[in-house]
Amino acid sequence: MNSAVSVPAETDKRWMRAAIAQSRHAEGRTQSNPPVGCVILDKSGRLCAAAHTGLGGVPHAETQALDIAGKYAKGGTVYVTLEPCAHHGKTPPCIDALIAAGVARIVVAVGDPDARVNGRGLETARAAGIDINLGVESAAAMAVLNGFLRRITHGKPYVWLKTAASLDGGIALSDGQKRWLTGDPMRHFVHELRSRCDALLTGVGTILADDPELTCRAPAGGYDSPAVFILDSQLRTPANARLFGKGQRMVTLLCAPSAPKDRFMALEKAGATVTTLPADSHGQLDLHAVLNHLGTIGINTILVEAGTGITTAMLAAGLVDKIYWTQSQHILGADARPVVGPLKLVALPPQNLYTQITSSSIGQDLLRVFVQDVNQDKTG
Repeated sequence: MNSAVSVPAETDKRWMRAAIAQSRHAEGRTQSNPPVGCVILDKSGRLCAAAHTGLGGVPHAETQALDIAGKYAKGGTVYVTLEPCAHHGKTPPCIDALIAAGVARIVVAVGDPDARVNGRGLETARAAGIDINLGVESAAAMAVLNGFLRRITHGKPYVWLKTAASLDGGIALSDGQKRWLTGDPMRHFVHELRSRCDALLTGVGTILADDPELTCRAPAGGYDSPAVFILDSQLRTPANARLFGKGQRMVTLLCAPSAPKDRFMALEKAGATVTTLPADSHGQLDLHAVLNHLGTIGINTILVEAGTGITTAMLAAGLVDKIYWTQSQHILGADARPVVGPLKLVALPPQNLYTQITSSSIGQDLLRVFVQDVNQDKTG
């Protein structure tokens, strides 16, 4: 049995950051599987392989890295952002492949809460004499894995919300006509952001007002365009909407039980999938039921790009985990349509509900990113 190997903590952190960089290449491209990154060093500490989860979730990062490393993996160290799987799914267990390759150490950022894994992979490796180091750069790795971890532990996707606002918080002039608030560099960022989620969520109001394509364009490739889900309780989406017919991506209309039945056929003929979900007392789709459904079908991370109504409802219900607030230098005035509608507050909300984690300029516009306090209740 191998004795524990002494490696400087900074060395492990450095190579785990390299594995996390690999995992980012897989964001939004692994279906229900997690976007994992893996780096392998040979027994002399030299880099011999780097890989990430493949398109559609296979091959896994570890097996790809082992294929690249070949014989140099023996006696080496594996850095992987998520605990290697210990079960047969679309592929055999990765932990078995790592043991068979003769690696000496496995350094892991985050344990896998999936009941089929959940420590089994690491215990199997320890029993085979492999040295294990768990928890290295876990916070940075979780920033990529949050969607998968949220779905596995709570059955719902991790929710991003993106809005484009003026300096004074407007999203459109009072006439509601579509006009670009932010410049080309920021719009390019948004297309790249779309490519890193599993699906987009919008409302029928946005479809009727803007007729958007909701695709990834420059600099992201069109093939990266995620699935689209539209909250459309009464199936008002036009069958000739521009978002239909954009490659092989899935477009799903989520409607209430009271939706007109004659609309089903026309929209399905246009290429949509129509799914009926429970409505609330006001006839609107129950947002908790929507997120539960998305989790059930394997959506890990969803990006909300919607108008005032849905943005307000998602925020009021505490369902937004991360906000991408893009802001132009325009001032639109009090008659502009706001990002957030009336909340009917009678007291100030918690000041630390969302914490800003980054702020940067993209072209002439400002991007601020906020995350919800991790102590907020997410089980509703």
